[in-house]
Amino acid sequence: MSTGALPVRPLDAASVHELRRAAERILAEFRTSAASPALLERVAGAAKALGPAIRHQCRPVDTDDGLYVLRGLTADDAEAGPTPASWATAGDSAAVHDIELLLLATVMGNPIAWEGQQEGRFVHNIVPATGHEQEQTGASSSVLLSPHTEDAFHPGRAHLLMLGCMRNRDNIATTAASVRKVRLGDADIAELCRPVLPILPDDAYTKTQCFGGPPPSVPTLWQSEDGLTLRFDPAYTPLEQAASAYRAAYARLEAELARVSVVVSLSPGEVLVVDNDLVVHGRVPFKARYDGTDRWLKRASVRVPGRRTRPAAEAIEHGYGQTAVEAHGV
Repeated sequence: MSTGALPVRPLDAASVHELRRAAERILAEFRTSAASPALLERVAGAAKALGPAIRHQCRPVDTDDGLYVLRGLTADDAEAGPTPASWATAGDSAAVHDIELLLLATVMGNPIAWEGQQEGRFVHNIVPATGHEQEQTGASSSVLLSPHTEDAFHPGRAHLLMLGCMRNRDNIATTAASVRKVRLGDADIAELCRPVLPILPDDAYTKTQCFGGPPPSVPTLWQSEDGLTLRFDPAYTPLEQAASAYRAAYARLEAELARVSVVVSLSPGEVLVVDNDLVVHGRVPFKARYDGTDRWLKRASVRVPGRRTRPAAEAIEHGYGQTAVEAHGV
């Protein structure tokens, strides 16, 4: 695992001020960051008016790293208030940052929300929660959050994942690994491009269902026009059901992703932008204090209109009854 240099895109002071003023005006009007059709319409209009410097720094991921860190935003510790005890109690905590992230997401594409996750909010609060320490969800703490594609179970998953740091006093690292940097033999790639196993919904979702049939089998790898992409979540993939050749190829992919993995310890105001078709992400274990000072991230998910990085067969998947609500971008 590497701690080497990562692509960084700095926002200048004028751009940071422009973004904050736009977010403050929207928050003053609506008094909440919870998305309504009117708020999303106002966000879309404000995002369209943002200057070229912000648009340039929010351009698509353009290296095989599959990610970058957007740097320069402010996240005042005292202004933010205590780290929420859970996403369910977070409400409008640090709401201006929700709207800042939503504005940036709208510049990049179409923000999405999930009806079955965090009450349908477009920006999620990622904080450790009592009783969830050992889960494979963002509320965990004491276990390694296994590297995974965000919402890998669903055909409507994000193309881009944004993680904005509010607080990280303990320098807890996010892990990331790009499939474009792994070394796999042709036989392993061919094996993993076959739709052999399903990826099941993770525990953060409510009321999932399978509609009476078997879960759809999906490929782990796929050769797109631009190169290799992946759909990966070993914690929710029933690998024991696969033949030994497939399990061996999968294990070699896991080992390669571990070999090329980098660690990203975000500071307040930094936003990690991850290409969800190229990069798996996770988190190292840590000891949560539950005293209002724990790690606190804001998460947004983005779909990019017209992007062709996924097999056509995904269009017929049922998505386990989960619905992604897509906001209109710019």
